[in-house]
Amino acid sequence: MIPQRFLRGAALAAVMALPGLNVAVAAEPSRPECVAPAQPGGGFDLTCRLAQGGLKQSGALQNPMRIVYMPGGIGAVAYNNIVAQRPAEAGTIVAFSGGSLLNLAQGKFGRYNENDVRWLAAVGTDYGVAVVRDDSPYKDLQSLMKAFQEDPTKIVLGAGGSVGSQDWMKAALTAKAANVDYRKMRFVAFEGGGEALSALRGGHIQAYMGDAAEAVTLMDGGAPIRVLAVYHKERLPGRLADVPTAAEQGYDIEWPIIRGFYMGPKVSDAEFDWWKQAFDKTLASPEFAKLQQQQGLFPFDLTGAELDAYVKQRVKQYAELADSFGLIKKN
Repeated sequence: MIPQRFLRGAALAAVMALPGLNVAVAAEPSRPECVAPAQPGGGFDLTCRLAQGGLKQSGALQNPMRIVYMPGGIGAVAYNNIVAQRPAEAGTIVAFSGGSLLNLAQGKFGRYNENDVRWLAAVGTDYGVAVVRDDSPYKDLQSLMKAFQEDPTKIVLGAGGSVGSQDWMKAALTAKAANVDYRKMRFVAFEGGGEALSALRGGHIQAYMGDAAEAVTLMDGGAPIRVLAVYHKERLPGRLADVPTAAEQGYDIEWPIIRGFYMGPKVSDAEFDWWKQAFDKTLASPEFAKLQQQQGLFPFDLTGAELDAYVKQRVKQYAELADSFGLIKKN
């Protein structure tokens, strides 16, 4: 069976080749940039680097793309900046993740919601992992949760974000499955996964519910960490092939982490379509599939209206989950 993304790429090429087709096409941005809404080293940085390399490799982008870091509010600062101050910048794309959608579902981006930007492209998905230092006494997820059962305040957990963030949610869901009162667990909030993993390596926290791609990147760099579990229905290939799933260890929890990009609300249709076609071309290339795999991500390719529909549905689901933990304020 031919992968769907190759069919989309072929369909796009066929449409553009039709004689007499009058389609307004914008020019390539002269100074393209990708905004990573956190400090360097985390998932947003990884997402921007994937676009930077993939768009160049496929030939969709000729001009060099720079990466700009805009930490603050786990994506809120960048979201507000793009919507309120730079809504029509055609050369700027902003990285987002499933965590961004979770925060939007809880109203953490201020007065703006999921309808206030243009959802451009999803370039892959990651999965949650439970991580400790390689010299930790906890060898698996069960031993870690047993320690929480004995004393929920004994271990300090790091989270890329505050209460209600996706890292906090992964821990809370695991605690709930282990009959641990998640409200008594000790969390330290960091501005993104890069900072949380640095704190773990430095011994300032004892465990971190992070992302597989981030963990693999650190492992490839020789970081002293151990992955206890992956939050997926099946084991992941590559470096994490020997790591059991949370379900294998008695905790039936999955946590996919979509990674992608949005643009400002006032970017014109022609300018938006230029980027959509650039990503369609890139996602359809075999080279991108290899790059995706190298970054520890798995195929999840949506652009334009398809991604917009997915985002709206996911935000609704996240809102229901957050409400079950009492995280949605009632009017």
